[in-house]
Amino acid sequence: MPSRALAALALFLMAPPAAQAEGPGVTAARLAQPTTRYDHAVLGDAVEWGALDLTVRDCPTCPARRLTVRLPETRVFEDVEVRIVDADGDGRTEAMVVESDLALGASLALYNDEGQRHATAFLGQPHRWLAPLGVADLNGDGGPEIAYVEKPHLDRVLVILRFRDGRFTEIARIPGLTNHRIGDSHISGGIRDCGRGAQAVLATADWSGLVAVSLRDGQPRVTPIATSATPRAFARALDCR
Repeated sequence: MPSRALAALALFLMAPPAAQAEGPGVTAARLAQPTTRYDHAVLGDAVEWGALDLTVRDCPTCPARRLTVRLPETRVFEDVEVRIVDADGDGRTEAMVVESDLALGASLALYNDEGQRHATAFLGQPHRWLAPLGVADLNGDGGPEIAYVEKPHLDRVLVILRFRDGRFTEIARIPGLTNHRIGDSHISGGIRDCGRGAQAVLATADWSGLVAVSLRDGQPRVTPIATSATPRAFARALDCR
């Protein structure tokens, strides 16, 4: 078997576990159908994903419906996992994943049982990527926000969006922050709540330390929380230690 086929088989056998959640909405999601049609390899190998397996329930006790979203040959899912989130606070969960176009680079996409619900604009050229952090109420208004890093190896900009009425609205861009190194098979950082509201945890642009980011009165609040950006420092920060 050719080496690229062996790599694809290995990645299929080692595919990220399915994300799980209670209904209604998407209750399980998994990356599927490994493919080598995109030559970016930003996550440490040549294999991305051509499909998304979803399980959907209309209520927590309703029968499950399973479906597979297959991308066209010009796109891939370029991510380490699928995240199940309630992006707009309507009580129904969606699958959130990085979707990349071979000619236009990455976007952040939301999927439900009807297919792609919405996505950000592609970054505009191949081999440009974004790294999700998560979904939480980052500004204390009672509704969720979505956080990701745009071009974590180049521009290193934290972007915070609101998803309401079926569309994204950008509410903050904070430069000088990142959550991924080229070749890492994981995305660092995430969302924490240490009793004072949700915060995004990520590294400074030069990986010399960690910060916690929230929004207050519409303005970013960036708080240094560690003087190193090691896996141990990330784990302690996310555990509020």
